Amino acid sequence: MHPNAHPQIGVGVVVERRVPVPHSAPTIDELAANPVVLAALDAAWADSQPADPGARHEEGGWVYFDPVTGTTEVRRAATGDQAILDLSDPPELAGYFVVATFHTHPNPAAEGWDTGPSRADTDSAFDLGVPCIIRAEDGIHTTGPVARRGDLTGNPGFPD
Repeated sequence: MHPNAHPQIGVGVVVERRVPVPHSAPTIDELAANPVVLAALDAAWADSQPADPGARHEEGGWVYFDPVTGTTEVRRAATGDQAILDLSDPPELAGYFVVATFHTHPNPAAEGWDTGPSRADTDSAFDLGVPCIIRAEDGIHTTGPVARRGDLTGNPGFPD
C-alpha cells in the first residue's frame, strides 16, 4: 500500500460529496404557472361553488416550497364565507416554507363583485409577507408586496 493512501479509500478512487444547492423561492409568476398550484386553484374553484348563489364561498390555502429539493406542495384552509377566508395560520410542513397564499373569488362581476384582488387581499399579502394568488371567473390574479418570498431561512411559516 502506498504510504499516503487511506485504507478505506483505494488508490485512484475519488469520493465526491454533493451538498444540495438551496433553491430560491419561486416568483409569483412561476407559482401561478406551476401545475401543483394550478391544480389546487382548480380544485378550490370547484369547491367554492361559483354557480350556486346561495352556496358560493371562498376556498384556498397555502403554497409551500422546499428549498433543498425544489418541490412545491399546497395545503387547504378551512372553508370560508361568501367573501372572506382566514389564511393567517398555516400548518407547518417539515422542510417547507410558505411562499404564497391562494384563494378563490367565486362571486361574479355581473352581480357587482370585483374579481381581482380586494384591498383586504393586498393588505393581507403585505401583512403576511408573501404574495397572494386569486382564482376568479376571469382567470388568475396576483397581489402582494414582493414577487417572491425573499428569505428561505428562519420561520417556515410566514416571514417574520
